[in-house]
Amino acid sequence: MKTLIGFSLIETKQQEGSYAMHPVVQDWCLHIAATENNANLMQLNELALISVGSMVPNSNDRNYLGLQRRLLPHANYVLRGEKGDLWGENIAVWGAFIRLGNLYFDMGKLKEAQEMYQRALAGYEKALGPDHTSTLGTVNNLGELYKDQGKLKEAQEMYQRALAGYEKALGPDHTSTLRTVNNLGTLYSDQGKLKEAQEMCQRALAGYEKALGRDHKATLHTVNNLSNLYKDQGKLKEAQEMYQRALAGYEKALGPDHTSTLDTVHNLGNLYSDQGKLKEAQEMYQRALAGYEKALGPDHTSTLRTVNNLGALYSDQGKLKEAQEMYQRAVAGYEKALGPDHTSTLCIVNNLGTLYSGQGKLKEAQEMYQRVLAGYEKALGRDHKATLRTVNNLGNLYIDQGKPKDAQEMYQRALAGREKALGPDHTSTLRTVNDLGNLYKDQGKLKEAREMYQRALAGHEKALGRDHKATLRTVNNLGNLYKDQGKLMEAQEMYQRALAGYEKALGPDHPSTLRTVNDLRHLYEDQGKPERKRYQEMCQRALSPDHTSTLGTVNDVGNLHKLKLKRPRRTTGEHWQAGRSR
Repeated sequence: MKTLIGFSLIETKQQEGSYAMHPVVQDWCLHIAATENNANLMQLNELALISVGSMVPNSNDRNYLGLQRRLLPHANYVLRGEKGDLWGENIAVWGAFIRLGNLYFDMGKLKEAQEMYQRALAGYEKALGPDHTSTLGTVNNLGELYKDQGKLKEAQEMYQRALAGYEKALGPDHTSTLRTVNNLGTLYSDQGKLKEAQEMCQRALAGYEKALGRDHKATLHTVNNLSNLYKDQGKLKEAQEMYQRALAGYEKALGPDHTSTLDTVHNLGNLYSDQGKLKEAQEMYQRALAGYEKALGPDHTSTLRTVNNLGALYSDQGKLKEAQEMYQRAVAGYEKALGPDHTSTLCIVNNLGTLYSGQGKLKEAQEMYQRVLAGYEKALGRDHKATLRTVNNLGNLYIDQGKPKDAQEMYQRALAGREKALGPDHTSTLRTVNDLGNLYKDQGKLKEAREMYQRALAGHEKALGRDHKATLRTVNNLGNLYKDQGKLMEAQEMYQRALAGYEKALGPDHPSTLRTVNDLRHLYEDQGKPERKRYQEMCQRALSPDHTSTLGTVNDVGNLHKLKLKRPRRTTGEHWQAGRSR
């Protein structure tokens, strides 16, 4: 570099930590390269490709997105118009393709990432064979890409091929084998196959503990994943125990400010939020946010992910102004880092739409959802799970706007898409079934509503168990339906089951518990039963200004006579809770 600078062929850009070449010099270099014979030109092209690939940063680097944005045009340039068969047999080229695939993946350019991985796979298969570990590593990467694209069947095929290959080449207990076992577990979780997911995660955990010990970071990473799974299953106590084990292990092995430690702190915040422990959740998020800002900077995606979740927490606490500020900061950060059409950006825009909907800003909410829907359809396709989540949210919004016909179209599209992509018994599918039940109930189609609720209830009980909060939400909805039908005894049974379940799973002060308390209060008032006084006292306690759940439960209510807690019949929209470290 000193020689090139000495001859003024390049110049140093001190502030940016980079070098620049004058366009005339660049044209001259290209001219010289073009006059070389084909063999020399191929070597120069390979050298350029390998050089760019070697500079792709790790996602844990402080300014990795800034580095990636600078590398992207170089990657595009060295790959311009070239086909895979024009590259030589240099193994380093295929490694460069892998790293460039990672670059495109992180920047949300999934089509280009797939092309890179497929080139690498073809090269490795030809040079090293289909069962070489480098080949299998690329197969595993393709599985991760297909998973993000919503191509769950193709992802499963890749993971299973990689797993079979690793087991044959390295044995069932090798760490590379276990990594793929863990990935299969996360895929099964996305497919709603929670039993199979648990088996994979437990196998990976047992293998890592044996091979690396209880406190190795790979072991702790799997502990963290198992915690995520328990959270999805509604096993909140077991999830908390796993997160706390992971946190203690990371703090001991890596220190309190390491990004892996902060990831687990963040995940604990998610769990506490789900448990209705909003104060504890806020403490976790604020610790994670401070740590990420110090370690990675204010614009890193891990930082922005926590900003998003703080926004969701503030929304649950009724601090709508603070929530909006968090979401807007997150959106601005993602737009700057990844662009306005990146899927991560669109996820936060979706959350902002959900907030606007909850504030009654229905026009602004519709604009957000429609932007998200158009972006997802372009980036991921009409049938991707993220696209369908937004379709479902639009259905909820149309209900609030008094457009039941439009809402029904959205729900039916979401239902058909989710049944095709995820199956009829997936929890996302059942959520739409539940929302359709709400719609039919509002339309007075009580028979159809009951069919939807009963289907949702049976599916949730099978997939998640009788006491999961999603199951209990449908139980409560059935209570509402029976009450409207005048079946007060059946309604009472449903409400009491929901209340007992919520109290056990979430505690007596959780907003979901208190909503069911309120429904029971109304039922007993209609029946003239003395039990109404007990539930009235519980509602009054919920309105106490120093009660922890007041803001989250009754943020728009001034006194008991105006108390109309929302029934848990649907959320304003499906919220994206960012940041479960996998």
